[in-house]
Amino acid sequence: MKDWLDEINWNSDGLVPAIAQDHQTGRILMMAWMNREALALTAQENRAIYWSRSRSKLWRKGEESGHVQKVHELRLDCDADVIVMAVEQLGGIACHTGRESCFYRVFENGAWNTVEPVLKDPAAIYQGHSHE
Repeated sequence: MKDWLDEINWNSDGLVPAIAQDHQTGRILMMAWMNREALALTAQENRAIYWSRSRSKLWRKGEESGHVQKVHELRLDCDADVIVMAVEQLGGIACHTGRESCFYRVFENGAWNTVEPVLKDPAAIYQGHSHE
């Protein structure tokens, strides 16, 4: 039996981009990277677990903020090089800036304009921790 993780086209660093979208609305919440262990644990625990490139370690979404992503479905694209996860974003905040989504800026009139409010002060979310 072929290992399902072997079907992923991992990049040269052994990573694959993973897009988290709201399982009800389809809204893109964030994108992060997964290595083989992160994806295996995500499937096993039904919880989004990423690979932090800056910290070189696994990162369980919500371990510091409490804003866990419960995974409802994993999908693999046609080239087997991007994962899309349908998630339930507990606490309603996916972004370390305190917004619902990391995609809160819109390109208009030659500039990136912030179009979504901060829902919770990041300092209150992380209480002295660095962002995830």
